[in-house]
Amino acid sequence: MEISSMNDTICAVSTPAGVGGIAVVRVSGPEAIEVCNSIWRGKSLLETPGNIARVGSLLDTSGEALDEAVALVFRAPRSFTGEDTVELSVHGSRWIQRETIASLVKHGARIAEPGEFTRRAFASGRLDLAQAEAVADMIAASSRASARVALNQMRGSISDKLDELRKKLVNLASLLELELDFGEEDVEFASREKLAEATGEITEEIRRLLTSFRSGAAIKDGIPVAIVGATNAGKSSLLNALTDDDRAIVSDIHGTTRDTIEETLEIGDYLFRLIDTAGLRETSDKIEQMGIERSRMAMSRAQIVLYVIDPTNFTELDLSALPQDADVLRIINKSDIYHDHAIDGIHISAKTGEGIESLRSILADIAARKTNEGEDTVLITNARHAAALEAALGSAETLLNGLQTALPSDLLAQDLRETLHHLSTITGKITTGEILNNIFQNFCIGK
Repeated sequence: MEISSMNDTICAVSTPAGVGGIAVVRVSGPEAIEVCNSIWRGKSLLETPGNIARVGSLLDTSGEALDEAVALVFRAPRSFTGEDTVELSVHGSRWIQRETIASLVKHGARIAEPGEFTRRAFASGRLDLAQAEAVADMIAASSRASARVALNQMRGSISDKLDELRKKLVNLASLLELELDFGEEDVEFASREKLAEATGEITEEIRRLLTSFRSGAAIKDGIPVAIVGATNAGKSSLLNALTDDDRAIVSDIHGTTRDTIEETLEIGDYLFRLIDTAGLRETSDKIEQMGIERSRMAMSRAQIVLYVIDPTNFTELDLSALPQDADVLRIINKSDIYHDHAIDGIHISAKTGEGIESLRSILADIAARKTNEGEDTVLITNARHAAALEAALGSAETLLNGLQTALPSDLLAQDLRETLHHLSTITGKITTGEILNNIFQNFCIGK
């Protein structure tokens, strides 16, 4: 998408594809109001103040009445894009939607490219890049928690935190630059000890933001839950019971599950990615061995592990592949036929459903604790942001080491500028056309 093309007036259907009661056609650009007024019959849109809705009729490409509609006018800069914008609410017929777009194009608009409305909001300063990406996350949110995090990011939670860090870094940079300007006089404008202390605090804050990516990604994409255990312990039955669906094949034959099976489950505010794994046991079957290896890989990525145990045939398994921060729940299955609670754990029956609701509640409680999602918590959910923070952390640690080992001011200033650069790419203070294209081409058309 060329920057020069952003002077055009664009249009697109902003509601999802398909048939519904109402569809919204969005028009934005310098001639948005004029173009819409050309196909409008009713009180003139040219004379309509901003944030006012009008009821009237739309005309098709031949000038015939097409539909009764509502036109909502937004005048620059008080609109999503910062430009003159009109949102036409028409009836949801696909044909009406197509004809409305065709009529707008005939009168001077062009069809918007994916993400072009949001890109214009970024270009006009209505949103920074982190907030623009949060728009896409809000559209794709699959749980209350992911929508809540995206909304906070749209409101500037990440941007505010990064601005705070940038101000601190700029203050440090000004002190170092002054030393460079007066280098011949051997002047020190701030003690290295105080600079190191301030840099250490900034470094720790960057590290905390980067560490939050694990929790943020889990909220956005679903918390990975590995269901592991010996063959025939009831892992597939547990997956089916949790999801209320016969997703996995259940059989008395050992080694029925040869590969991992994934299913998503929403419990309370959170989305979970349940991974049913092949039973862990010694086997000479090469295909089953591959499934077991994939099981161990799933265990290594899991944040929660449901260790399913058959109390009638129990042998402790090696769970050394688990990450240190994984929560392991021992699930004692088959409580419908085995009533002895000698083995410690959560007793359920995947067959009858006994204890399943309690297990769902426990999973929701763990999710709330692991994601550490509070009102003032800033969580990183975007992989691009995490990569930039990782680069910024490396530069900040180099800067801190340089301050502690008395490196010259010019080398310290370079490390500091690199830290600032990496942080600035997150919000778009420093960016490139290639980065913008990669981000916005993944948006849906009309947003």
